Amino acid sequence: MATPIVVQSPPIPVPIPTPAPDTQFVTPVPVISPQYCELYPFDLAIVRKVRIFSFHNFVVTDTNGNVIFNVKARASLFRDRRVLFDAAGNPVVTLRQKITSRHSRWQVFRGESEDPSDLIFSVKKSLAFHWTKTKYYVYLANNNNEDVCDYKIEQRGSCKRSCIIYAGVSSTVVAQKH
Repeated sequence: MATPIVVQSPPIPVPIPTPAPDTQFVTPVPVISPQYCELYPFDLAIVRKVRIFSFHNFVVTDTNGNVIFNVKARASLFRDRRVLFDAAGNPVVTLRQKITSRHSRWQVFRGESEDPSDLIFSVKKSLAFHWTKTKYYVYLANNNNEDVCDYKIEQRGSCKRSCIIYAGVSSTVVAQKH
């Protein structure tokens, strides 16, 4: 019996997405999950649902109108609580406002959990007052001392609709919203 001959063609190179020349990039660091990391910039739109009982509910879509995330307020008597769902309806994270915080602190947990062991990160608002700029500091769950933030968010403009997210206290841009 003859031995079969296997011919392999050389691999076809796959083009690697490259950023626009004016865009800074860092190696993606998954905070929630690698499936939510991209190597290139992309646009998302936040669409608020305008209904009396769904004021805090909104959807996040891509530029083609495809739903990427849903955010739904969950009933809670003493605190503000929202859950982010992926397009398939799976809970990604729960955002909970901490009541006893003077910094307007929010905590973010895995899925629909509020167990301290599922804490991913917390966000606190800077106490410094500025008309056109607000700063938020993000601390990952393992940053117990909170001496230096892991990410910094700067909201800008009179309506504060645009923001830039920096890696720590550096000038390295991780993401931005216009």
